[in-house]
Amino acid sequence: MFEAVEGMLAEHAELETRLALPETHADARLARTLNRRYAELNAIIAAWREWQQYGDDAEAARELAADDPTFAEEVEVLLGQREEAAERLRRLLVPRDPADDKDILLEVKSGEGGEESALFAGDLLRMYSRYAERRGWKTEILDATESDLGGYKSVTVAVKNTGSAEPGQTPYALLKFEGGVHRVQRVPVTESQGRIHTSAAGVLVMPEAEQVDVEINDNDLRIDVFRSSGPGGQSVNTTDSAVRITHLPTGIVVSCQNEKSQLQNKEQAMRILRARLLQAAQEAADAEASDARRSQVRTVDRSERIRTYNFPENRISDHRTGYKSYNLDQVLDGDLQPVLDSCVETDMAARLAALED
Repeated sequence: MFEAVEGMLAEHAELETRLALPETHADARLARTLNRRYAELNAIIAAWREWQQYGDDAEAARELAADDPTFAEEVEVLLGQREEAAERLRRLLVPRDPADDKDILLEVKSGEGGEESALFAGDLLRMYSRYAERRGWKTEILDATESDLGGYKSVTVAVKNTGSAEPGQTPYALLKFEGGVHRVQRVPVTESQGRIHTSAAGVLVMPEAEQVDVEINDNDLRIDVFRSSGPGGQSVNTTDSAVRITHLPTGIVVSCQNEKSQLQNKEQAMRILRARLLQAAQEAADAEASDARRSQVRTVDRSERIRTYNFPENRISDHRTGYKSYNLDQVLDGDLQPVLDSCVETDMAARLAALED
């Protein structure tokens, strides 16, 4: 498996040369693509060189131990460090989801439970926003339909990485595991008897598509305009600024009414449409892919409840990975990383096992 790294050295050197050329950076999209690949190869080659160095050091210590037995203990330490480096390298060499370096559009929709579900959707949005803030990511609400009590019937937010990130540390690579049905158990604010209710909200995570990722023919679109609805504000219920776009070949419908102008709403709706079309294409490809290429965590049925948030016990449970902790209040405040790590580890274990089969 590690022999493959030697073939990456030439590609790494070539990328280094290309990235030093001014003309490369004249094309921002090309420079971004090359930089992502260069960062990925950097991590692999650094881990490979570390693994090699530990091997060389262990061999040198073994030769010294022939004359001085005190070096024998150092051999064992170095071999242990080499195995740790080998594990890091194995993980970096596992084929990654092609979309892992992308930003995302994240949709949260209320489900079973009426107003309580809408309030929970608002809690989930806050959790993701706080998590993004901790990681230094930028969030932008593209479209939202609020409920009467301040929750969300539906909300779509863009999450963007603001700098360079190591492989596996981008918005899609981490938050793609959030897609599914999230269940909450608590006493609703509308409950006068203090009884615990169960409701749910759905989350959809899509890699944000660039225009080059998805080709959309204008003739395949039907665009309708209508008046915005919801809480009062400038342009709401006064002008036909809201936009609904129907992609005729697939039947996908996207609407956006948050912005004041029709043009702005159309641009936001097109961002969401491109992401949904890219998501549909990826799901079709996944359906045709072998089990070795599919993530066991990602391919759960979207109707399946992936996680439970139990307020009386301050407990959060992920039903796919078996993760459980009693710090729900902290998780909802953005301390989501340990939960995501359990999903990443489960996914990585499945991918490694597939490579060994």
